[in-house]
Order: sequence, then C-alpha cells, then structure tokens
Amino acid sequence: MAASTFIIADDHPLFRGALRQAVTGIDGNQTIIEAGDFEAARKAAASHPDADLMLLDLAMPGVSGFSGLMALRAEFASLPLVIVSATDDPVTIRRALELGASGFISKSAGIEDIRAGIQSVLEGDIATPASYTGGQETDPDVADLINRLRTLTPQQSRVLGMLGEGLLNKQIAYELGVSEATIKAHVSAILLKLKVDSRTQAVIQLGKINMAMVA
Repeated sequence: MAASTFIIADDHPLFRGALRQAVTGIDGNQTIIEAGDFEAARKAAASHPDADLMLLDLAMPGVSGFSGLMALRAEFASLPLVIVSATDDPVTIRRALELGASGFISKSAGIEDIRAGIQSVLEGDIATPASYTGGQETDPDVADLINRLRTLTPQQSRVLGMLGEGLLNKQIAYELGVSEATIKAHVSAILLKLKVDSRTQAVIQLGKINMAMVA
C-alpha cells in the first residue's frame, strides 16, 4: 500500500504530538511532516505536492485569522485542508468551510474523535464537530466579501494578512523577499478586488471575516 503523507501545522509542540498520535492510528504506512509556523507549512505543502491532507491551526506565527487558510487554499487547490482550532463556535466553523476548508476539528476533541474526523475527510466527506448544526446563514454582504477574497492570489492573500497585522509595505517586502514595488502592486490589486479605496478599508474587510475568532 502506498504511504500516506500528512502535514501537521501547529505552533504548539504538545498539540502537534497529539495530532501525530491521532494520525498514526489511521494506518501504519505514512509520512508525517510537522510545521510550527505558516511559512514552514507552506514550504511543506510545496515540497509534498501529493500530500493527502494538512491539519492547519488558524492561529500560527506568520498569519492572521483566516488569511493562512485563504493563501494555502489558493496556492494548493487540491490539498485537503482541515482546520484544527480552539475557537470552535458555529460562525468560525461555517466561515472556515466557506473559505475552502475540507473539515474542522476542535482542539477540545479527544484523540479518537480527531482520528475519526481525519478519516472522514480522507474518505471524501466534510468533517465537523458533532455539535455543529450549520450555524446561522451568512450575511449576504459577508458572503459577497468571501467570494471576493477567494479571487485573491496566494501572494495577495499573504499580503492582506500582513496588512491585517499592521506591517508596512517595506516590512512585508522584507518578509516575502520581494521588492517594495511588488508589494505596492499587490496592494493595488487587493483594493481593486475588494472594491475598497485604501489599505485601511481592506484591513476592515478582513476584520469582518476574522471577527468570529475574537468574539
């Protein structure tokens, strides 16, 4: 049987260990790659294009809220992304699924429940906590915003997330290893796609998506 490849992206070593334990129980022939920040997770996905699944924490160094999910979903369209988060209210779960997650697992779940959720996604289903009933319908304006956010390129999603963290163009250029002119071009494209006139307004739009996570 071909080896399965799983990427575990979480900045807490102890929880990565718990996820590794859950994944190990699925079958005995697998490769597990661990990443402690967003950039390591992105590099792991790029280095393993045939990975079966990534377990992704929403709160990791290098990203803000859902921006990491958006960037990875845009760059690695065929990689199933399962969000693993301590913030597991219905709005957050629904938003993660709307932004392209293949499932959502609460960090409060036991090892067996985590394993069952992973197995469910591997079988082609959408994994959610047993208590999740779908949440409230998304406001039409937010739904439109989500659709616009999904048109951003991977790099544009990264830039928007960094804008949300308060970084200047010069700082973003340094972090991404590109010129400041390139970042300015990305910001212009972001403003156009989000139909706003300033970076401040773009950050406010991102805040509408991330609001559930800080409620």
